[in-house]
Amino acid sequence: MTPEERVKELKEKINYHSYRYYVLDNPEISDYEYDMMMKELIKLEEEYPELKTSDSPTQRIGGEPVKEFEPFTHVVVMQSLANAFSEGELRDFDRRVKSVVGDTEYVVELKIDGLSVELIYENGLFVVGSTRGDGFVGENVTANLKTIKSIPLRLKDNLNLIVRGEVFMPRASFEKLNDERELSGESLFANPRNAAAGSLRQLNPKVTAKRDLDIFVFNLQRIEGVEIKTHIESLEFLKEQGFKVSPHLKKCKDIDEVIEDIKYINLIRDKLPFDIDGAVIKVNDIKKREVLGSTVKDPRWAIAFKYPAERQKTKVKGIIVQVGRTGALTPTAILEPVKIAGSVVSRATLHNEDYIRDKDIKIGDTVIIQKAGEVIPEVVEVVKEDRTGDERNFVMPSKCPECGAIAIRLPGEAVTRCTGLNCPAQLRRGIIHFASKDAMDIDGLGPAVISQLLDNHLIHNIADLYYLKYEDLIKLERMGDKSVKNLLNAIEVSKSRDLDRVIFGLGIELIGSKAAFILADHFKTMESLQNATFEELTSIPEVGPKMADSILAFFKEIQNRDIIKRLKAVGVNMVKKETVKLSNIFEGMTFVLTGTLEKYKRDDAKKLIEDRGGKVTGSVSKKTNYVLAGRDPGSKLTKAQELGIKIIDEKEFENMLNQ
Repeated sequence: MTPEERVKELKEKINYHSYRYYVLDNPEISDYEYDMMMKELIKLEEEYPELKTSDSPTQRIGGEPVKEFEPFTHVVVMQSLANAFSEGELRDFDRRVKSVVGDTEYVVELKIDGLSVELIYENGLFVVGSTRGDGFVGENVTANLKTIKSIPLRLKDNLNLIVRGEVFMPRASFEKLNDERELSGESLFANPRNAAAGSLRQLNPKVTAKRDLDIFVFNLQRIEGVEIKTHIESLEFLKEQGFKVSPHLKKCKDIDEVIEDIKYINLIRDKLPFDIDGAVIKVNDIKKREVLGSTVKDPRWAIAFKYPAERQKTKVKGIIVQVGRTGALTPTAILEPVKIAGSVVSRATLHNEDYIRDKDIKIGDTVIIQKAGEVIPEVVEVVKEDRTGDERNFVMPSKCPECGAIAIRLPGEAVTRCTGLNCPAQLRRGIIHFASKDAMDIDGLGPAVISQLLDNHLIHNIADLYYLKYEDLIKLERMGDKSVKNLLNAIEVSKSRDLDRVIFGLGIELIGSKAAFILADHFKTMESLQNATFEELTSIPEVGPKMADSILAFFKEIQNRDIIKRLKAVGVNMVKKETVKLSNIFEGMTFVLTGTLEKYKRDDAKKLIEDRGGKVTGSVSKKTNYVLAGRDPGSKLTKAQELGIKIIDEKEFENMLNQ
């Protein structure tokens, strides 16, 4: 047998036994036999490097560390799920579904408490894996995902498909990891989910490889050449291809069966070897899903049911007040630390003054706390029989604890707000968001510079940025002539950002970048959006009632309208720009960008390509026409060389643009 034949045989055997062990949990050979085969394969690949391929089982050991994770734009948007907390809310979901597609089957799954990822396969080979990120852009963590043994590096068939799964850490592995960290003096992970997220985002894949991560694939996002009619059918198909699919799949003929199964899962969830934070209900029929469609944030064909939160008893040691980005003063209870839902809690939100009064919460009280939706700790009840008489009433401060400005509570409102325009608690975070890459993208205006501007009283709101002068900025620390000129130029350039970027930059609650784009595209001008009615807003399919209420409340605030007037007066664009295709020189061409470009930001290069009819993707494949390579290119360059894809530099790119 030649080395090539033996390597091929070993790969097939190791992949088969990995599948038996890590996916089916039904091994056929001993660990020793498996280890000996892996050892032989490693030795052969060292002797014959040309035989080592990206789908080899040896690649799970972990490669070299990376400097940082590259952003990866999802081919299919990774949406979140709407939540239900009661049987009534589930029946409301069922009624909404039936009103559109009639009676339907559902599938109930466990909602694994982990980190959602996307896996892309081309010709049966695992090529890219990424985190969810904001749903539109995540991080490329392919090297780390390859270390998870339940992820197949090669499928049974040569398919092009995209799947979504949940990476998690089993409870036993979590406890073992924390024991090891405690012995070595490292900080402990709060819960298995945090441990999984921290492990998957290690810059060194070899560290990830040592963590016992696992995955359940729960959705087929896209597939070529295969027709799938139902969700159950898709998961059975994925299982045949080598994936470890979501456990406890229950097909239900109606919502009554769904509710019964959810009750059953609640009985067994503490006995599971991993954490869940609820159950997921999905429409089984794929065509019905397409008819139901999605909002900006979540699909209308699925919903997550969250079980009642775990409760614990503890004591309120004190109450502090924190100031949010909107100026809201939020009282927070300082608690005697207590473990709840897998993590140690020492603080809990008290929401507002009415909440404290209605529940009669006093400093020194014994209270019952829970995690609302398994995330935010809150006080739900006072154990009044434990009172000693030493408890003290809490009084909401009349001045902002951050800036000392008068704090007022308007009639009919539950929230007390700071009136200070230069309150650092709310202003700093608001300006950071306004200047961020996805908003106005003001290069050089980072958190440190913003803090300097605020500390020196040079700005009191986002509009003041456009009135900054050279003579004011040059006096600041670490701001030389070139830095000041570059910053002022970046501020000036930001005036021409498109309307959706301005809307997003305002920081309207519930309005992300995608929703801002939809609003800009629909209303065309800031003035039209400002004057929109509830009915006009909700007539947009992707805008729900809560989003509409948030938009109306934002523009009702006089101070917000005044700031927009000042932005407009200084020349900030308030109109949706019409997209003009400059030429079609890149029509039908696919580009991949890698490394650091000297002349262009990556988004700018992407726009230049798209404006000329081309497409930019995050991974190199046989369908790629050009790889635009900058300084320090990554593995994409190697992949392009292997596939014989044409690689161009910035000079060649400019020549193409000038044709």
